[in-house]
Amino acid sequence: MRHLRQLAAASAAVCLSLPVWAAELVMVEQPGCEWCARWNEEIAPVYPKTAEGGFAPLRRVDLRTLPDDLQVARRVLFTPTFLIVEDGRELARLEGYPGEEFFWPLLTDLLTAHTGFVENTNTQDGS
Repeated sequence: MRHLRQLAAASAAVCLSLPVWAAELVMVEQPGCEWCARWNEEIAPVYPKTAEGGFAPLRRVDLRTLPDDLQVARRVLFTPTFLIVEDGRELARLEGYPGEEFFWPLLTDLLTAHTGFVENTNTQDGS
């Protein structure tokens, strides 16, 4: 009996230490999409290291085979399309990739408006 309690306590500790994400960024893409490739070059390497990426981890899905657990507000027609999703339900979207200088402010605005994301305006380098 003591071993079962220890096992239960250890399991609870592991579960409590796992991160819980309320939101995710779903990138709808398709093979041959040149704007998807550009996003992959300019944004993908740094996205997980950003506040946005930490708050809304990236999930990639194919345009032709959207998963059943994803509830979109309307049909996705363009790639890339970025969906702000919570509990499998679309909250907001950004259609297309407008370039790095526009992507970040647009994404931050969508996350701030539709989730609990709070933009950190402090920078590490003091600028």
